[in-house]
Amino acid sequence: MSRFAVKEFRHFSKISYFLYTSLGSGVAADLLIAGSLCFSLSQRRTGFTKTDSLVTVLMMYTINTSLLTTICSTACFITYTIWPNEFTFIGIYFSLSKLFLNSLLATLNGPPPGTRLFSASPARLAKKKMPPKKAAAVEKKVLLGRPSNNLKIGIVGVPNVGKSSFFNALSETDLGKAANFPYATINPEEARIPVPDTRFEWLCETYKPVSRVPAFLTCIDIAGLTAGASTGAGLGNAFLSHVRAVDGIFQVVRAFDDAEVIHVEGDVDPVRDMEIIQTELRLKDIEWVEKHLDGLKRSGRSLGNTSLADKAKKEEIATVEKILKVLTVDSKDVRKAEWTNKEIEVVNGLTLLTAKPITYLVNLSERDYVRKKNKWLPKIKAWIDTNNPGDPLIPFSVALEERMVTMSPEEKKEEETKVGATSALGKITQAGYSSLDLIRYFTCGPDEVRAWTIRQGTKAPQAAGVIHSDFENKFVCGEIMSYEDLKEHGSEAAVKAAGKLRQQGKPYEMVDGDIAYWKAGN
Repeated sequence: MSRFAVKEFRHFSKISYFLYTSLGSGVAADLLIAGSLCFSLSQRRTGFTKTDSLVTVLMMYTINTSLLTTICSTACFITYTIWPNEFTFIGIYFSLSKLFLNSLLATLNGPPPGTRLFSASPARLAKKKMPPKKAAAVEKKVLLGRPSNNLKIGIVGVPNVGKSSFFNALSETDLGKAANFPYATINPEEARIPVPDTRFEWLCETYKPVSRVPAFLTCIDIAGLTAGASTGAGLGNAFLSHVRAVDGIFQVVRAFDDAEVIHVEGDVDPVRDMEIIQTELRLKDIEWVEKHLDGLKRSGRSLGNTSLADKAKKEEIATVEKILKVLTVDSKDVRKAEWTNKEIEVVNGLTLLTAKPITYLVNLSERDYVRKKNKWLPKIKAWIDTNNPGDPLIPFSVALEERMVTMSPEEKKEEETKVGATSALGKITQAGYSSLDLIRYFTCGPDEVRAWTIRQGTKAPQAAGVIHSDFENKFVCGEIMSYEDLKEHGSEAAVKAAGKLRQQGKPYEMVDGDIAYWKAGN
């Protein structure tokens, strides 16, 4: 190679290296590098013109081919600048044709294996690759109701439908004032009801602990509501305040005829009774929301658009207006409307009566319950489907439950076989527990097997804090296994050997039936 060619080669190398290190890889860098080289060639005493430079730059724009082709085409260019004749021109022509063809194929089919951009090294290409986009995290739905694990359910209904008798049978006490006249119950009575769970029974049989503590549901007997309760009729204001204090509702509906048990409305009509309760709860909510909205608007007259506090206040006013529209225009209970998480926070702050979950309990005669037939059941079901779709309906018989509550477990089982029907109290208790979005996890050992009640969606540290606040404040991790895994493998050692004992940290969301051992710092 002549001294001129060597000098030109060094000159091009310096320009290429400077632009490459300054600009990196990519189309812009390729164009600038190729343009600078070709412009240098055209300015020096060679046969390479500015037109040739422009053509070369355009071709470089489409380069996406193998290193070998790039080297060959570059060699042809250098040779042409040193010895411009038809042979080197033909070489350039074929090189550019190959580059163009490869670029066209790469555009149509994607680049062949081992190809890369003109100025991009494998290391730089690796840096250029963008990581895959993370899927958008699904926003966790906030639950309606108080954010607590200690939730209560109230027994509600019109007078003389069997509420107190049901409460006594459920709690196995005589706290409820059952009598054949309205308002026998004035002050609410409270009892903790064990929630039946076959998993808990199996764990107790397996560990044989000294102490057994099941999950409990706190149940409250509330006086009967009559038409006009929302305006104060029949001590309605006091009774509705008792309803406001609970988190869920067992609505007892009478569907049996008994001349000896009077009805406050004169005759038995469960659909009418359900309408009365729904109307009174809704009217009280409307009164409450209107009063709250009026206060917000009075304090919001001077609100601006600049501060976050003012914007938050305006959003709260808009949410309360939406709640009022749901109750009045849409004629819906609050729990049946769609709410965003921000709106739910406002709804929860109002402790509305119609935001509480309702489980409908239809009190049948023992005869109707045993034969599973009653003229009112289809009408009750149709009313629920129309007005509050999705709410659970459980038929039961207070008369049967009262009769069996004093029996021993053996006698009770024998009586159920004899009459051909089983007690519904366990099903009712579990339905109430679930309606409050409550779940349980277990701690197990020879000293104690215990079910701990938490709300659905509770994280591990907060679940540990139910036992003691130090477990939450100094939380390290939890050793978790599922009840199903323990029952399948038979022992904790076998679960661990099968790799099913998991260490979970703070983000872990508890699952119903988890068996947990907590680790906390000092």
